[in-house]
Amino acid sequence: MVEVGDPAPDFTAPLANGDIVPFTLSEHLDEAPLVLAFFPGAFTSVCTTELCTFEERMGVFEDMGATVYGISVDSPFALNEFREQEDLGFGLVSDHQKVVIDRYDVRDSFDDLGYYGLAQRSVFVVDDDGTITYKWTAEHPGQEPDYEAVEAAAEETA
Repeated sequence: MVEVGDPAPDFTAPLANGDIVPFTLSEHLDEAPLVLAFFPGAFTSVCTTELCTFEERMGVFEDMGATVYGISVDSPFALNEFREQEDLGFGLVSDHQKVVIDRYDVRDSFDDLGYYGLAQRSVFVVDDDGTITYKWTAEHPGQEPDYEAVEAAAEETA
């Protein structure tokens, strides 16, 4: 289990940012604090609300020099379409191979729906040394993060 104070597990995965490019976490520490917002699935109600709320608050994160990335197991093609439809200005990491959710220990399933291996809604803040300074995980799929707490953690990390 990844905890505050631990090194952030490094990974390389496709980044949907309008294009599709490789993204390696350790190569982006100069953009820290990094806010890694794991979400179960694009085009779903709570996930759309969550990511649109991060987009609405981007000015706050940008003012403190923080960078936000969403992460889900959706394909990079679906994530680019989601970004476009929701007018999201930040990149979305495609963990379609489910490596990142396992490294961060946030693999979740909706057993009652027969849907397995998606990201548990969670948020990590990573500093420029690659250390996790904040962690939050949802207790149930419909729970959104405390956005003010994420902003405060990013500001403390900046």
